[in-house]
Amino acid sequence: MKRLIASLLFGGLATLGGLFGIPAASAAPATSAAPAVRSFPDFADLVERAAPAVVNIRTAAKVSSAHSGAMPSVPLPEGLDENDPLFEFFKRFFPPRQSPHPRVPSPGGGEEIPRGQASGFIISPDGYVLTNHHVVEGADEILVTLTDSREFKGKLIGSDRRTDVALVKIDATNLPRLPIGDTAKLRVGEWVLAIGSPFGLESTVTAGIVSAKGRDTGEYLPFIQTDVAVNPGNSGGPLLNMAGEAVGINSQIYSRTGGFMGISFAIPIDEAMRVADQLRTAGRVVRGRIGVGIAEVGKDVAEALGLPKVAGAVVRSVDQDGPAERAGLEVGDIIVGFAGKTIERSSDLPRMVGGTAPGTKATIQVWRKGAQRELTIAVGEMASDRAASRAASPGPGAKPKAPVANKLGLAVSDLPEERRQDLRVRGGVLVENVEGPAAQAGIRVGDIILSIDNQDVTGVRQFNGVVAKLDLRKIHVALVRRGDSAAFVPIRPAK
Repeated sequence: MKRLIASLLFGGLATLGGLFGIPAASAAPATSAAPAVRSFPDFADLVERAAPAVVNIRTAAKVSSAHSGAMPSVPLPEGLDENDPLFEFFKRFFPPRQSPHPRVPSPGGGEEIPRGQASGFIISPDGYVLTNHHVVEGADEILVTLTDSREFKGKLIGSDRRTDVALVKIDATNLPRLPIGDTAKLRVGEWVLAIGSPFGLESTVTAGIVSAKGRDTGEYLPFIQTDVAVNPGNSGGPLLNMAGEAVGINSQIYSRTGGFMGISFAIPIDEAMRVADQLRTAGRVVRGRIGVGIAEVGKDVAEALGLPKVAGAVVRSVDQDGPAERAGLEVGDIIVGFAGKTIERSSDLPRMVGGTAPGTKATIQVWRKGAQRELTIAVGEMASDRAASRAASPGPGAKPKAPVANKLGLAVSDLPEERRQDLRVRGGVLVENVEGPAAQAGIRVGDIILSIDNQDVTGVRQFNGVVAKLDLRKIHVALVRRGDSAAFVPIRPAK
């Protein structure tokens, strides 16, 4: 019977091979070599070396006695009943918080409220620990637990919201530490590991690969994207390469449920160490600023403005009396280079400027009116938590009579002189009504048109004259101001 089954199986394979033009197995040359097969890596030795330098971090905050009362429990997932295999897991690890985490009276008259658990890792034998800013933000007490169960009270040396990096110090010596890797050498497809405390489960190891590098999900950081399983509690833990070196700090996940969905992000270790060095020496991070609001350059905009390639950062706004205004930058300029480095994406500029010491004079290359020019700018200092510029709503403008829409579907009026002075613009027209191609492009009533296809707009008559000569079979680009910022808007032929 076994021989019959084997005969049928191999007979079937041979028949399929014949149908698809594949030679029968017997006809294959005896000397053909099979491709080498790589085995999966064994992470055990790596974890054994690295795990002792990974710590668990618990934080607590103080509240006044007036806010005492039962803490809310974490509800079980909707629809989960006692017969579900996951019921015991959630019951064990997500019990009502008032039972395992009682309020503890503090000397100041308030109570210690546990805030959560996360991860971190030791970067020096004398007790410096890296973790995330969001882990320690607002915490009055930081408790650091080592894998040998020793527990220390952590002192916050400094924390940086923009990069989500924090530095904590514990009073200990001769500690195991993680060696620091080189992010530049990290390759997409390379194996990486995470060690941390997801859901409070200490020293949990997960593995995956580097999915992408340079993901722009933050203002100052090109994140490392991986498929390593990272969940709440992994925050602040290390991302390790196969040499056991820290190449990142696990920081964020993409999730629609709050749990892992196959995409996680880590702060590159080189960026994190630069921040940590400043926190260690000064307790804060000093960054440069030039005082501009920027946006990405689109393909349509680049082609319409004659840019050699799709690159750079569009200046949407210029801070009054800031470094950029003093250097001569204008709304609508496209910054293509800073301090001798090319701006490929708009996100490159904040990182380059932020890494420049305040007071430094730097050259800045801008694309303006179809030509490149070079300016010199004195870099200022960014405040630690600089408030966003005030939002300005467009005024009603003058409406002596209903204006007539032009070929683009724009009915505009002249800006009163006092309005121009308030907005610090030399020209422009106010959109009173919009339809057709301009409406499809997203232009709204109240917007201000500053230029069209690199031509400055000085008034209604001049603007309508320029529009009358446009070829509506082509894409045209308008520089549109809305509130305190401006952007190039491609206006495509009407559909």
